[in-house]
Amino acid sequence: MPSTLTTFGSPGVSGSITSSGSLASSGLARRSLLLSGLAAVGTFALTSCGLAEAVGEDDRTISMIVTESAPFQDPTEIVKDILAEDGWTLETTYVTDIIQPNQVVAQGEFDANFFQHLAYLRQFNEDNGTDVEPAFSVYYAPSGIFSLQHDSIEDLPEGAQVALAVDTANNGRGIKLLADAGAIEIDESKDVTELSQRDITANPKDFEFIEVDQQSTSQTLPDVDAGFAFARLVAEAGHDVDETALILEQDEDVRIPFTCVVAGAPGFQDTEKAAALQEAFQSAEVQQWFDEYLEGSLDFTDDFTVDSVDAVWEDFAA
Repeated sequence: MPSTLTTFGSPGVSGSITSSGSLASSGLARRSLLLSGLAAVGTFALTSCGLAEAVGEDDRTISMIVTESAPFQDPTEIVKDILAEDGWTLETTYVTDIIQPNQVVAQGEFDANFFQHLAYLRQFNEDNGTDVEPAFSVYYAPSGIFSLQHDSIEDLPEGAQVALAVDTANNGRGIKLLADAGAIEIDESKDVTELSQRDITANPKDFEFIEVDQQSTSQTLPDVDAGFAFARLVAEAGHDVDETALILEQDEDVRIPFTCVVAGAPGFQDTEKAAALQEAFQSAEVQQWFDEYLEGSLDFTDDFTVDSVDAVWEDFAA
């Protein structure tokens, strides 16, 4: 309402006063102008809330903040064109950090963001006291343990250096994969999203774990014996995913928490804007892009419904 008032008041009232300087010598004219102004203000007071509500109901503009990376940026541009055909305007801002998108959505500066998976969002909310929620899923980024020097987990030598993602949401994924392969033992009571090096109960070959930024894991592969990485980043670095993968995530229960989602403030999931975004993001055009990108190194997730995302989210919150 303040912005509506400013729009009404500044051009209308001040403009009238400026244009009516010649009436200064006429008391009647001044009284007429005053009465007209009061009538206008009264009419505005009675109708401004209704006008604001009408504008809100007819709002066909969606503001979205997205990470500046092909698997997020390129599909979003496709979505922008699809929405435009249905009368929507998608305003996008692309950034390179993984902190700002949740902050500005939590503060109401943007309707939604697209840059993270469920586990990261849960951890961000916990660490920052925010309440950003998933609206729907878009894709899953396969990950695994990769090596440019060895052909199998069994080939890793004593004292091998193994790179892991440093962030809490992804740290346990590499540890879980190594445990599944029998290379280490872990506290099996811990969920993969909560695992850390502290939960390793046996390390027979005395692996040395090196924690690096999640976006840099594939870049460290030439310098370590093996490392956790996203298949997409391995492919983007010019390595053959099939030839360098020692083990890949296969367990569906592990995959779902790491599904990349569009997220918004509480209640956004139930809005017309969210419905329009979901229909566009889960369209055949977007699915085709994922099928073709880096020879299918990403899994389009139209089969991960809002309900399945909600179920995982409720488990996180429990």
